[in-house]
Amino acid sequence: MSHHVPQKVLFKHCDPAGIVFYPRYFEMINDAMEDWFAGPLGAPWEVFHKTNACPSVEINVTFMAVSRHGDQLDLRVQVEKLGRSSVTVLVDAYCGDQQRFAARVTLVCIRSDTTRPEPWPDEIRTQMERFSG
Repeated sequence: MSHHVPQKVLFKHCDPAGIVFYPRYFEMINDAMEDWFAGPLGAPWEVFHKTNACPSVEINVTFMAVSRHGDQLDLRVQVEKLGRSSVTVLVDAYCGDQQRFAARVTLVCIRSDTTRPEPWPDEIRTQMERFSG
């Protein structure tokens, strides 16, 4: 199961040639992760981050095709691997049938007061399991 996040490519995402400037994809990936936590995981970051945090410890992205101003992207979020205190998430972006990028993001759950790895809270872990491939 995948969580879908629609993303229209806006003027602010583009360089002077009218294509997405690659750092803006990282913002889109982060927005998709935040939407996933707030929606199906039931853990909006503004609440979750009061006691915990989930920093990205690794991000790998492969870019397959350019996206242009006005394109309608579908960012698909899916769990590749769920550990005790980490999760590796795949974020794939499509415009229609064409894949634009594939990202692999590893997040680690930490206590915000110690910055040490902490097991995912049971209610969040249960929801993440629903998105395992």
